Amino acid sequence: MDILSELNPAQREAVETISGPVLILAGPGSGKTRVITHRIAYLIKVCGVSPRRIMAVTFTNKAARAMEGRLFGKSEKDPAAPLLNWSMRGQVTVGTFHAICARILRRDGKAVGADPGFVIYDAEDQMSLVKRSLQALDLDPKQHNPRAIHSAISAAKSRMWTPEEYLKHRHSYFEEIVQRVYERYQQFLTESNALDFDDLLLKVVQLFGQNAPVLSRYQSRYLHIQVDEFQDTNLVQYELMKQLAGKYRNLCVVGDPDQSIYSWRFADLRNILNFEKNYPEAKIILLEQNYRSTRLILETASHVISANQQRKPKGLWTENETGVLPKIVETYTEQEEAQFVVSEIEELVGRGEFSRGDCAVMYRTNAQSRVLEEAFVRYGVPYQLVAGTRFYERREIKDIVAYLRLIQNPSDSVSLLRVINVPQRGIGQRTVAELSRWARARGIAEYQAIKLLAGQKEDSGEHHPAFNARTQRALTGFVAIMEDFITRNREMNLVELFDYVVERSGYREYVQNMTDGEERWENILELRAVAREYRDMPSAEGLAAFLEGVTLVSDIDSYKEQVDAATLITLHQAKGLEFSVVFIVGMEDGILPHIRSFDDAGQMEEERRLCYVGITRAGKQVYLVRAFRRSLMGSSAVNQPSRFLQDIPSHLIAGGERWQGEDSDLATAMYSWNRMVETRPELPELSLGDRVQHAQFGEGTVVGYKLVKDDVEVVVAFEGEGVKKLLLSFANLEKTE
Repeated sequence: MDILSELNPAQREAVETISGPVLILAGPGSGKTRVITHRIAYLIKVCGVSPRRIMAVTFTNKAARAMEGRLFGKSEKDPAAPLLNWSMRGQVTVGTFHAICARILRRDGKAVGADPGFVIYDAEDQMSLVKRSLQALDLDPKQHNPRAIHSAISAAKSRMWTPEEYLKHRHSYFEEIVQRVYERYQQFLTESNALDFDDLLLKVVQLFGQNAPVLSRYQSRYLHIQVDEFQDTNLVQYELMKQLAGKYRNLCVVGDPDQSIYSWRFADLRNILNFEKNYPEAKIILLEQNYRSTRLILETASHVISANQQRKPKGLWTENETGVLPKIVETYTEQEEAQFVVSEIEELVGRGEFSRGDCAVMYRTNAQSRVLEEAFVRYGVPYQLVAGTRFYERREIKDIVAYLRLIQNPSDSVSLLRVINVPQRGIGQRTVAELSRWARARGIAEYQAIKLLAGQKEDSGEHHPAFNARTQRALTGFVAIMEDFITRNREMNLVELFDYVVERSGYREYVQNMTDGEERWENILELRAVAREYRDMPSAEGLAAFLEGVTLVSDIDSYKEQVDAATLITLHQAKGLEFSVVFIVGMEDGILPHIRSFDDAGQMEEERRLCYVGITRAGKQVYLVRAFRRSLMGSSAVNQPSRFLQDIPSHLIAGGERWQGEDSDLATAMYSWNRMVETRPELPELSLGDRVQHAQFGEGTVVGYKLVKDDVEVVVAFEGEGVKKLLLSFANLEKTE
C-alpha cells in the first residue's frame, strides 16, 4: 500500500478506480504522470494484474521514457526506488501511439498489406513522395502546393478516408487534385513497402476492423488500457482505443480540454468533451491541485482560460507560495524585445535567483526565434533551440539512415534515390529518372530493376538502350554493394554493420573531404552511439528497432534538461515541460492570437488555450512581452496588445511598463544601460535622457544605444547638430547634469 502513500485524495481515487471507463481531468502540474504510473503499479502489486495485460499510451518518446523511468528506474542498477522491478520493463506495454501500432503491424499487418519489413517514411520522405506523385501525374508543383496536398492527405487519413473514400467527399478542383495525388502516393508507398505516420495508425484500425480473430486476441490480452493526453487524440486514435477496450471497457483516459492545442494535427477536442456521452458509465475524477506554479501564476492563467466556452471547468489551487506578480512588458521593436529577454535572464542569474537553465522563452511561430537567437549570440548568453535543425534531418544522418533502410527493405525507393549516387558513382539525374520510368513500366521497384539489368546480357531483348556500358556498370556496382550489406546484416550486430556500411560505401572518406566534414563526421559518430543501444539485439531485429526509433523521434526529444542554457521553444512544443521562469514574447493581436484565428471562434479558443499552456509552464515567474512595432513578411507594422492581456485583472499585473522608457522613434534596438555598464566598468555610466557634452558637437541628450562588439554605440541628439551615433569608448562624453 506504499503505492498510495505519496498521493493526494484525488490522485488516490484515480489510482484505486480500476473498473470500467475512467476520465481523469488533470490540470497543468497536477501530477498526471504520477497517477498513471502509480495506477499501473497498483494494478500489478495490489490487484494482481499481469504486467503484460496493461497498456499505457502517450504521444511523445519523452513522455514514454518518463513513464518507464518512474515505473522501472533508468537502469537495472538505478539507486532510485522505482515502483516496479526492472524485470517487468519489457512486459508492460508503454509507448507512443505510433510505436505501439508499428509493433502490431510487424506482427500481424500482412492481412492489411503491411509486410513485416516495412520502413516508416518521415515528414521529409513523405514530401518527397508527394512531389514524385505530382511528377508522375504531370502536375506542376509550382501550381499545386505539395505541402498543402500532403496536409490534405494527412487530414483524410485522420478521418479514416482511403483514396477511394475520398472520392465521395471531394467538392472542389483542389480536392480533385488531392484525390489523384493521394491515390498515386499510396501506390508509391505500397511499391516501396513503406508506411507513413498516418498509415501506422490507420492500418491497425483497418486490421482490427477487418480481422475479428486478431482484434479478439489483442482485446483479450489488454485488460487495462491507459491513454495520456487524451485531448490530443484524433478520430483514428479514438477508434483504435475503442477497439482495444471493446471487451473489458477498462479504458482510463487522462487529459485536459484546456490544453488541447493540436487541431492543426487533426486532434479532435470532442473526443474528451464527449467521453461521458460515449461511455455513460464512466467515472469522472478531477485533479485540481497544482504542484508546479505559484498562486499568482495559477490565478492569472485561470482568468485567461475562463473566457473559453469549449471546456470542462476546474478549480486549480495550490499549496505553493503566493509568488510574485506576472510582468507585462512593452518594448519598441522585436529586436528590443529580444534584448530585454536576454538582459532580464542575465539579471536574474546575476542576482543568484535562477540559473539560465531555469528560463524558457516561448513564442507562437518558429519565425520569431531568429531575432531571439541573434540577441543571445550577440551578448554571448548560452541557449538551446528546441527543434532548430533537427539532428535526424541533417544530410549526413539521412544518408546513413537511407543506406540502413535499404538493407532492411531494398524496395524503399525514397532511400534508394537518395544514396544511389552518394558518394558519386557516375549515376546522374537523367539515368535515375529513366531507371524509375523503366521500373514503373514493369511494375517493379528500382532496386529490382537494377538487379534485372545486372543479370542481362548485351544481346538480351531486355537490354535497355538508354544505359550505356559505363552507366550499367555503375548501377550494378551499387547493387553489388547493397547485396554485400544485406548479407553482412545476417552476420553482424548493428554497430558492426554501421561501421561496415560507412567504410565500404565510401561515405566516411566522402564526408571527411567536405569543408565542414569534421562536424558532419561527429554527427555520424553521434548516430553510431544511438546504434550502440541496439547492439545486443539479433542483427535484423536490432536494425528494424533502430530504424523505427530514429524515424519516430519527435521535436521535443531534442530538448535537454539540466543544461545551463536558456531554452527557446514554441508554445506548441512546450506542452509537457516546466520551467521556473517563462517569457512569452509576441503578446500581440495577429501573433498571439494568430491572425488566422480572427474569423474562427473555435480557432480563437485554441489560441487562448495556447496562451494558457504557456503561462502554466512557469513555476515561479512569468513575463508577457510585446513589441510596439514588429517586422512581418518584409514590412513593419504596429500591432495592438494581445486581447488575452485584457483578461488579466489589474491587481494581478506588476504594472505594465515600457522597457526602454522613451516613446521615441529613435528608441530602437535599446539595451538596458545600467545593466550593461555593470559589466563594462571602464565606460561612463549613462542613462537614457542624460545630458552630455561632446568636444565637437556640443551639448546633447542621450536618446538611445546598442552593443557593437566590445563597445557601446550611443545615440545623442545634439542641439543644432542633429542626431549622432558615437562609440562610447572614443566619444569622451561628459555628463553635464
